[in-house]
Amino acid sequence: MANTALADPDAGLTQAQLAARYGLRVAGERPSLAEYTRRLWTYRHFIAAYSNAKLVASFSNARLGQLWQVLTPLTNAAVYYLIFGLVLEQKSIPNFIAYLTTGLFIFSFTQAAAQHGTTSITGNLGLIRALHFPRACLPLAVMLTQFQQLLASLVVLLGIVLVTGEPITLEWLLLIPIVLLQAVFNAGLTMAVARIGSKVADVKQVMPFVLRTWMYGSGVLYNVALFEENLPSWATKLVEANPMLVFIELARHALLEGAPLLNTSMLQAWSYAVGWAVLVGVGGFIYFWRGEQEYGRG
Repeated sequence: MANTALADPDAGLTQAQLAARYGLRVAGERPSLAEYTRRLWTYRHFIAAYSNAKLVASFSNARLGQLWQVLTPLTNAAVYYLIFGLVLEQKSIPNFIAYLTTGLFIFSFTQAAAQHGTTSITGNLGLIRALHFPRACLPLAVMLTQFQQLLASLVVLLGIVLVTGEPITLEWLLLIPIVLLQAVFNAGLTMAVARIGSKVADVKQVMPFVLRTWMYGSGVLYNVALFEENLPSWATKLVEANPMLVFIELARHALLEGAPLLNTSMLQAWSYAVGWAVLVGVGGFIYFWRGEQEYGRG
């Protein structure tokens, strides 16, 4: 017996003890949050390259190519202006076309990120099963793709604001932190819906209805003063905390003079924006990380 023990030092050890002795780890094991963050940072170039490739591929079959980055928001703005500006005559809003396009472009950034983020895991199962990398790269690439499209839309938006008679002011610079805070918010939101979408396939079908309802509740297409006129005070308070309404209100305040706004102070609006960015950005990241070992299985 003594000779057998000397010949086989692993005799009698459990699988866990053998793994510990030889430094083996479970395939797909979730790393610590700090280690996961470090790994994700090392893949930042992959995220950028993948988002650029997705952006180019999305317009590769169109004859006008990436020009649709500008034409799409312009066409959407024209349709909504025809309905809400000319047919419904939003006369209570000065410079309605700039008011409308500001809300539309800011909301579309979050709308597209959430919608595409829902399938960022289920639509890349082949890549996930073939390669080992932090899965958060995929929803973050979705957000970055939409961020690049937003930048093209903002060029159009600034042109519309100027053409419709708004003066250039220093407050335009506030658009930079507004968009960056929204990008952090969108990153967390995209990761959260990516995990939900990986578990529940029906979320893809439900998401358009959720986003459409969110758009109507964010004052994108009409005067936000209607909320205060038609809702009880407690409901108005909830509307004021709506993250998309907050980002849209801040953008309109930065770009437009005389735009109707809710009676929320700018300090309160900025507090909401920072709070939502931190809460959803960090919370969405942690929520996605907790499901890291589940993606691509089954």
